[in-house]
Amino acid sequence: MATKQRKTLQKQSTQTSLPIAEVRNNVVILKDGGMRMVFQVSTINFQLKSDDEQMATLDAYQQFLNTIDFPIQIVIQSRKVDLEDYFVLMEKQTAAIENPLLKNQARDYEEFLKKISEYANIMQKTFYVVIPADPVRSDTKKGILAQFIESMSPNDTLEKVKTRHLEFESLHEIIEKRGSVVRGGLERCGLRVKMLENKELITLYYQSYNPFTARIQKLQDIEDYALQ
Repeated sequence: MATKQRKTLQKQSTQTSLPIAEVRNNVVILKDGGMRMVFQVSTINFQLKSDDEQMATLDAYQQFLNTIDFPIQIVIQSRKVDLEDYFVLMEKQTAAIENPLLKNQARDYEEFLKKISEYANIMQKTFYVVIPADPVRSDTKKGILAQFIESMSPNDTLEKVKTRHLEFESLHEIIEKRGSVVRGGLERCGLRVKMLENKELITLYYQSYNPFTARIQKLQDIEDYALQ
């Protein structure tokens, strides 16, 4: 079998096992028609706040939970810090230094950081809030076993694609409204909220499904990737 054919079959096999159909309009579209919007959320040091500030934060969070009438998912992702881009920036800045003494010190500092990052596991935690919007459909014709098997290997069909396109606008409006509610509630708790856009979503899911490969093989030209 030719190399090109093997790569094509591998790509098809990988896409078959994933529930994701595509990433569009800053949302993840699943093969069953559901949508997911992802927010990256900052943290606060609760213990350093005064008693009044702690009570205000708790009250705001309670109000936020009472506001939403739909499920959300809170994801905590722990990953080794990637300093490659930082090292590239350091090399450029070091090359621009004219003073020989300062240049040598900058190179020594860079080598020191590289050794630390190589031997020590410097971890970084990132917090996400995932907002769902799923279509309301009746699937009583399929048994529980058939639905479970389909969830394990979510194949895509032309019928599913057509259904997703018809439902896209209405579901996208729902998830936009839910996103506004979640963003407002979290910001009132003193958190910074950032909605992940297409490129960031593709990178996030690539790193999540390929944690080891992502360390040595980064995505290039993300615009050319189509999750469909």
